[in-house]
Parts: sequence; C-alpha cells; structure tokens
Amino acid sequence: MVSRVLLFVFCAIIMSTPAWSYTDITVENGGTLKGKVTLLGDKPRPMAMNLVTIPDAVYCGRISTGTGWRIVEDFIIGQDGSLKDAVVTLKDVKRGKAFKLNKVEVEAIDCDFLPFVNVIKDQDELTVINMDPIEHDIQGYETARERGARVLFNRPLPMNPFHKVVSLFGDNAHTHMPGQPMVEKIHLRKNRNIFVMQCGFHPYMFSWGVVLDNPYYSITKEDGVFEISDIPPGEYEVVVWHPGMKSYLQQKVQVEAGKTVNVNFQYESPQGRRSAHEMHENPRFGIELLQEGEEIIPSLRLQVP
Repeated sequence: MVSRVLLFVFCAIIMSTPAWSYTDITVENGGTLKGKVTLLGDKPRPMAMNLVTIPDAVYCGRISTGTGWRIVEDFIIGQDGSLKDAVVTLKDVKRGKAFKLNKVEVEAIDCDFLPFVNVIKDQDELTVINMDPIEHDIQGYETARERGARVLFNRPLPMNPFHKVVSLFGDNAHTHMPGQPMVEKIHLRKNRNIFVMQCGFHPYMFSWGVVLDNPYYSITKEDGVFEISDIPPGEYEVVVWHPGMKSYLQQKVQVEAGKTVNVNFQYESPQGRRSAHEMHENPRFGIELLQEGEEIIPSLRLQVP
C-alpha cells in the first residue's frame, strides 16, 4: 500500500512539472546581443474596417482616415525600413539571469489596445482596463497557425460609471477614466506561445502577447533596434516574431563572455491582400448613413493608408 502511495505521489510530481525548466543563476561577465529588425519592400496593404458598420463610429472615428475607415496599425515602419513591435527572443535557454517580468497591463483607450504587443510568463495575470466612455468586449485566443485557435476568455469590459456619456462628444470627449479591471490568468497549451485579444464590439482593436520561458527578449521600438544583455556564454538560436508576419526569423549565434554580438534580421514585406477587411472607395454602407448631426472627424490622429 505504501509503495502504491509513493508511486502515485511520484507520478503526480512528474506530471505537474513543466516540460521545460529555467534556473536563475548569477551571470558574471555575460555577453550582449544587439541588432535591428527591418522590413524590405513596400508597406503592406492595411487591414481596415468601415466605421459606419461598427458601434461608436463617431467616438472611435477620432482616429481614422477621414473617410470613415479605421486602419489596424499592425505595421509601424520607419523611413529606413525599421520595424516596430517585433519580439526578439533566445530559444530554449535553461540557465541565466533572474526571470522576472513586470505585470502586464493593457489599456483600452481611444478604441485601441495599448501596448499592441506584450510578453508574459505562463500562469501570470493579464490586466485590461477600459479608459474609454464606451463599453468594450474582450475576446482572448491562443493561436497557432498549424493548429488553429482556442478561446481563453470572453468578457465584457465595462466603462467607468462616472463618465458623462450625455456630453460624450462635447467637452468630455477626451476624458479618460479607468473602469473595473478585467484580470485573467494566461495559460496556453503545450507548444503554443502566442495569444491575441480582440474587441468583439470594435474588431479593429487588437493586442498580441508572447508567452516566454526565459527572460532573454527584446521588443523593438520605432527604430527597430533590440538589445539583450547578461547572456551566459554559449551558442543560441535567436527567434524573431511579428504579429503581421506568417513566419518566424531564426539565426544561430555564438555569445562570448563580456562581448557583444551584432545580428540583424529582415522580413520581406507581405504582398497582395492580407485580410478580408480592406478599404475601398465606394462601400455599400458609407458615411451618409450616419444620423443627422453625426460626423466622423479624425480629431486625435489622421490615419494614412
């Protein structure tokens, strides 16, 4: 009987242990990885949605093209081709610097999710706060191109009840107040590490997340530059992911103690149609369908296709 109990406990421990494990160590004289991510070619055709067919067209249209369309800004590209929001990681690192990530907090603000790209540890909590004077509906999915999507959560994101909705498009149109936060623990299936949030009411609102198994990562800003430091010497595979691309970029590097390795990555710009949602000149439902006195004005930002 005792042997059966011990066997059961042993099996339970084995089954509850993750397939990978990471050990925090003191990294002395570690190496550094630097580089830049760029996009080669013309700017991809934008995903865009007709605001007239979506709730809160006037409020959300404060960021729009001026012709009634809202563009999903998934490609932010500099003049030299620098690519924003690319996540650069080291793959399968087992030992290294302390694995601590800041708590992930996403704001729904001006009908946008910010930040657009985040990193998180498996089983960590994600907090989403509605700063807008309108309701949002949060749908979260884990995704893998070869396996399809799985629903993680679907919850309403209420606005702050003290918003003055009556004067929504007057003096208080730019006032942001936090509503009740939505908090969800993120746990993805084995061999999946990407999840996405989308608003069910305003489908041009996206936020992407990458689940990490080690602290060696960098998210590129507008200049496309990345830097990862305190890397134990050794050979590593560097992986680059971007939410607008269908594939990863990968390259092996050799990191030496106290030295810097420079490596650049370049995506080829996707060509042709990327989505069923694209701008066209004569939509079936145009801005003439707005109620009398309503007007879509890009008062916060004019989007350029």
